[in-house]
Amino acid sequence: MTASGKVTAGVRTFVSDVINGFVEVTHSSFALLGLAVAFAAITLTARPDLREAGEQHLMGWLQSRQPAPVAVAQVELEPVPADRPIAINPKELPREQAAVAYWLSKKYRVAPEPVAALVTEAYDIGSRAKLDPTLILAIVAIESSFNPFAQSAVGAQGLMQVMTRVHTDKYEEVGGHLAAFNPLANLRVGVKVLQECIARAGSLEGGLRYYVGAANLPHDGGYAAKVLAEHFRLRQVAGGRAASPAPAAKPVLSTKAPADAATPSAALPATGEKVALLAGA
Repeated sequence: MTASGKVTAGVRTFVSDVINGFVEVTHSSFALLGLAVAFAAITLTARPDLREAGEQHLMGWLQSRQPAPVAVAQVELEPVPADRPIAINPKELPREQAAVAYWLSKKYRVAPEPVAALVTEAYDIGSRAKLDPTLILAIVAIESSFNPFAQSAVGAQGLMQVMTRVHTDKYEEVGGHLAAFNPLANLRVGVKVLQECIARAGSLEGGLRYYVGAANLPHDGGYAAKVLAEHFRLRQVAGGRAASPAPAAKPVLSTKAPADAATPSAALPATGEKVALLAGA
């Protein structure tokens, strides 16, 4: 055999030995793995306490992988100071707030001065509640189109269409039930109700469903989508970008959930049964 033939034969022998060794190791590894699984199964069967501890550890790991719920800071309600202006010159506001005030004024055909006061209040209470102020203003837009005297057929009142008779305790903290028609007081109570809805649902979209009274219904009539779309436009305006002036939404005033619909839990009453006709709002 030539020298090159010997080298070739040696290489083949080496490769063959490596492959055979790998196969044997793999088989041994699978055998060891099978033994380990069998041993673990026997041990867990004989020791229920170990199985329970393992299940608890696994459950803790799975829960840690779940997305955290939306964090909303609880804000204490307080009466609106008597000297708090209900109208402000938008030119006196920071640029971002002024842009939002002017845009809302034009779209919803309301005076810019009272809208400027509402924008200021939304930014103030939004920072304390850890809620985007433009989200608060978007809800006002969809609920009442910035009409502070709006009232639905089922008793939802004011800018944020809060069910006054349901949330009397909250209105007592801001001056009584007639404070529902004070724009700033209504805004504060509405934000408080929204906080509770988001905290209960664990998400913004779920909180909006609770807010409109659709938590136990198959759909919310497009309410959450409308709010989030208006929120997106307001964020564009606040960021200095031109937002498409979509037609102003009709106020959600004459809507009512079907009589046979499941009633939301009494622990957190909805703001009103306002879902069934939302699709046509």
